[in-house]
Amino acid sequence: MVTDEQVRLLRTKRMQGRTQEAAAAAAGMSVRSARKWEQGPLPSESKSPRTWRTRKDPFESVWESEVVPLLEADEAGVLEAKAVLAELIERFPGQFHEGQARTLQRRFRDWRALHGPGKEVFFAQEHRPGEQANLDFTEGSSLRVTVAGEVFVHLLFVFRLAFSGWTWATVAFSETFEALVEGLQGALWELGGAPGAARTDNLSAATHELKRSAGRGFNKRWTAVLGHYGMTPRRIRPGHSNQNGIVEKGHDLLKRALEQALQLRGSRDFANQAAYVAFVQSVAARLSRRERQRLEVERAALRPLPSSPLPNYTTLHPKVRRYSTVRVGGRVYSVPSRLIGHQVEVRQYANELEVRYKGVLVERLPRLRGADDARIDYRHVIWSLVRKPGAFRLYRYQEQLFPTPVFRAAYGVFKTHRGERADVEYVRVLHLAASTMESTVERALTTLLETGRPFDYLDVKDCAAPTPTSVPQVRISAPDLAQYDQLLEAAR
Repeated sequence: MVTDEQVRLLRTKRMQGRTQEAAAAAAGMSVRSARKWEQGPLPSESKSPRTWRTRKDPFESVWESEVVPLLEADEAGVLEAKAVLAELIERFPGQFHEGQARTLQRRFRDWRALHGPGKEVFFAQEHRPGEQANLDFTEGSSLRVTVAGEVFVHLLFVFRLAFSGWTWATVAFSETFEALVEGLQGALWELGGAPGAARTDNLSAATHELKRSAGRGFNKRWTAVLGHYGMTPRRIRPGHSNQNGIVEKGHDLLKRALEQALQLRGSRDFANQAAYVAFVQSVAARLSRRERQRLEVERAALRPLPSSPLPNYTTLHPKVRRYSTVRVGGRVYSVPSRLIGHQVEVRQYANELEVRYKGVLVERLPRLRGADDARIDYRHVIWSLVRKPGAFRLYRYQEQLFPTPVFRAAYGVFKTHRGERADVEYVRVLHLAASTMESTVERALTTLLETGRPFDYLDVKDCAAPTPTSVPQVRISAPDLAQYDQLLEAAR
């Protein structure tokens, strides 16, 4: 059977001056067929549409009476043919079977095309240079990346210009306000200009719920950040993720490119987080180079950047409670006990906290994320706890006082063999770790645990005590000054 493509090729060759025989050979048909199809309609245009059925419709007896009423009542167009077929099989035993699903699906398709409800229409958008950037976070753990051999659970922050498709990305760990600002500013200063608007979905970092309308509005902090760059905030309608299609497409392109680059790299392990971030940004830059010409057009339409970026942190001023803790963002962090009763300045970054007193940096803490709601450093509280070890038994954050699983196992041994003295023994061991080296005490505990015998604090202390280093006795005799006199005489 001759196809439309063959006929088009035949006619193209004839227009180029080829003989009928040569054109027929190029199109893969006989000379006789070439004479037939050299002019006139294409093969597909010369066929009469079939208006008859080749086999009897198995649903003819129930279509109008049973199926059509169901389709008419389905105003949302969600009813599936398989569900209706299962119902028909129950209602009419022996008349229908599951192998007829494809036939019923075609009947559904045709009926809905002729009589069904209208579908949502999507409108192609024409973006102008410098008009808008789309921002979003996307899950990055599917890339199966490890850092120093450990599974690296993370998100990717993606910034994508609507007109040129220029993409910038970095690593984040949660969708916080600080991570959003850090990502935005990193992209803008890499780009060298600011678009007119920033569009996001309904991130809680940028929006809040409106009590009167029950909708979403931008919070003051996000509006202020964009105002610094002369940008307007925009967001998609809640529940309409298709309106964020530009950045969603950017997610797909970036993750696909990262997956390919990881395959070519031959390893998914990175020495540290900085090395992985550099890798992500190099892949994103390679994607952006494909649209270099459109990017140059867009750069010319961008707004100039201000003289300096905004701080990538939020400043809070909590008071240190008597528990030697501060509450930041609904989570509890321990700080040195000497700060109890004082108001401190906490700078909350995307991934860490800085605790300052009177402008002096006192402590730098990793920021909690996920389900963790407290971080207690035993070094901050152990000096008080060792004086009242009974408080350990019911301490709200007791699990935070086991630095490693080895310490947890040691406490289990104390509970088994020391009874009521278990808390005292363990607190003294923890005090020893804070006073000396945690790693040294951990090695001592490991050694004692491997013996399988009961032990106490004194055993740990003896095992952890370093072996005294013997200092050799060096005897230096007094120099013979007469030798120096001889050297002086010889030099004259």
